[in-house]
Amino acid sequence: MGRIPRPPFLLRSSPLLSAVRGSHSLPSVQFSSTTSSSSAAPFSTSPSPSPFRFWTIILTMKTTTAATKRKRKEGKSDQKIKQGKSDNKKRKDAHVPKSRSVPKDDHDDEEQGFDIESPRSKVVESQHSDDNDSGLTEGSDAEDNVEFSHSDEEDIGIDGQSASDDSMHPSSFDSHLKHDLSKEDIDNQRNWKFNWEMPAIGMSTSKWIGTGENILEGLNINSCDGLKEKLYEHWVDVYKSSGSKDINLDKQKTFLALCSSYRDILYCSKRPFYLKGHEDTSIMDAYIMHSLNHVFKTRDCVKKNDAKLTKLGESADSDRFRDQGFTRPKVLILLPLASIVYRVVKRLIQLTPSAYKVNVEHMDRFAAKFGSEEHEGQKENGQESDDAKPQKSSKPSDFQALFSGNNEDDFMMGIKFTRKTIKLFSDFHTSDIIVASALRLVNKIEEAGSNKDKDVDFLSSIEVLIIDHADVIAMQNWSHVHTVMEHLNRLPSKQPGTNVMRIRPWYLDDYARFYRQTIILGFYSNPDINASFNHQSFNHEGKVKLICEYKGVLHKVLPEIRQIYERFDVESIVDADDARFEYFVQKVFPRIKDSEQGGIMLFTSSYFEFIRIRNFLKAQNASFCLLGEYTAQSDISRARLWFYEGKRKIMLYTERSHFYHRYKIRGVKNLIIYSLPERKEFYPETVNMLEGSDNMACTVLFSFLDKLRLERIVGTAPAKRMVAAEKGVFVFSH
Repeated sequence: MGRIPRPPFLLRSSPLLSAVRGSHSLPSVQFSSTTSSSSAAPFSTSPSPSPFRFWTIILTMKTTTAATKRKRKEGKSDQKIKQGKSDNKKRKDAHVPKSRSVPKDDHDDEEQGFDIESPRSKVVESQHSDDNDSGLTEGSDAEDNVEFSHSDEEDIGIDGQSASDDSMHPSSFDSHLKHDLSKEDIDNQRNWKFNWEMPAIGMSTSKWIGTGENILEGLNINSCDGLKEKLYEHWVDVYKSSGSKDINLDKQKTFLALCSSYRDILYCSKRPFYLKGHEDTSIMDAYIMHSLNHVFKTRDCVKKNDAKLTKLGESADSDRFRDQGFTRPKVLILLPLASIVYRVVKRLIQLTPSAYKVNVEHMDRFAAKFGSEEHEGQKENGQESDDAKPQKSSKPSDFQALFSGNNEDDFMMGIKFTRKTIKLFSDFHTSDIIVASALRLVNKIEEAGSNKDKDVDFLSSIEVLIIDHADVIAMQNWSHVHTVMEHLNRLPSKQPGTNVMRIRPWYLDDYARFYRQTIILGFYSNPDINASFNHQSFNHEGKVKLICEYKGVLHKVLPEIRQIYERFDVESIVDADDARFEYFVQKVFPRIKDSEQGGIMLFTSSYFEFIRIRNFLKAQNASFCLLGEYTAQSDISRARLWFYEGKRKIMLYTERSHFYHRYKIRGVKNLIIYSLPERKEFYPETVNMLEGSDNMACTVLFSFLDKLRLERIVGTAPAKRMVAAEKGVFVFSH
């Protein structure tokens, strides 16, 4: 059950706004319920101006008021400046009131021992729901009414030494968020190129490339620069308690340093947990630590500014205390399956210092929704699936490890940190971290588009986006990720509960996307992933990307068979699909049609190709059967039997169907790979389906645009020669 509808939100009055209205004779402002675009219409006195224009007007009025106040103060100071420094200090002290009531936001409230959410959130949380929208009411936590110790505000500096936030060298967190981005800087981003490279520590066949300044040159990977002291100490303790001597992987420290630099990162060489051996948990730990650090430093910044504002009172220059976004959520983690959410969130809880997790709310509900029977009784060391013994099955071990748990792909959960509590399933608008699937977010976006009472404003202030297991998400539907990224950091459609005068200027200027860090992690990359990284990540800090060399998987092909690679010409990516289809129709299909031999499997990597070839075979009255991702189970069983018995000459098979089912197709004598699989392990699995026959054959179609897939299968060096050579036919055999 989703969130109940909320009425359009009227702007609440504030002393500043009332004063501004009195001096400028402005009418009351009401928000439009529709989502605004970045190009807002000119402001008018109509009851529904765009939110963007509203924030711009508030900022302008606020800046004008502050400037006037400063001029008055400066004028008074100039008249008495000759009286000496001591008199100046006395006058300054005389203007500081002993106490002042400061408008609270949701960050302040949790530190005072209770959570006062926006009126919108109160309505949401009053309803119980299984849809993760809220379903839970926020209670008062007495332990939250405890002030932070000084150690909470310390960071780890060079070689593990603590450094205060107020040190002469600001942390990367501060320098990133306080950077003043100009229009010229934004225009220059279009000309950014990967202009430097460095060998990847711990990976002999890989290198980092990046834009802008080479941040890896001379990098001290042991510094853990900017990491909160409590987080670092707890991280070390977790490793020691698990039997490890230390956080001992240079690769892990390098990746954490890259995360802390707030650059956009594309890391598509992350060894997943479902392959033989252990998962590359060092990378997962690094991005979890970075996420926790960002959340806690954001909270510390708000809390310290609250204290300063209270102390300074009316004399405070509010421009110095811009520390918030439109909404509270700052980290979004996209994952493909509920079982992976279970692994990541369990590890996140484990890596959270004990002082912050005296109480973890709704763990039972979390285990019931995201866990499975396989998780029961396993050690909570962040590597449950690594230690679990897969059940006996004819499926490959990696398939069992990936799909043996909860395979739900439509989920979303908020995580909120208070003084000593981790609240799971918190309301999205008041969470610190949101963990979700791209599918669920797309559904939320569509709901908000069709129902004016719903919104996705909780995506407006995301500052760290992490997409883990991108290769698995690509097997689901990468277009959902594209849609989500398009809707990140948009101006909200309703007024948030945040104090307007505390919102960072670049949020009001609609520049938030230029301050969002995007981290994409996966086992491999593909053109869709690269496109999102290159064209939907706008971080002003720049980008870094891991480039790998591959040895290929041809040695895993067991039958002694000639594998013939045929290259077709293509002028541009726009013409690639048509060129491939034309080559198949003119060069390959005539050989199939004239052959009397059956057992021909046509392997395609996409559903679009599957449909196109199916329609063509129908038009040719060919004898064929189908095995696609949307084929009914009864039809699949029938098709496999017909193909094995020779009642159908051709079997049309898709990579996505193989990914979700890993069928062993019997009766294959001639394999035609219309398009290479994205997942390199599928190539030998498919070729190994060829059964004993004197006329066994394997034909592969490719173009220079398939270089990423090709190098994972034949190796990086051979792939470069194959896409550049004059001849277009290549043969591999052993």
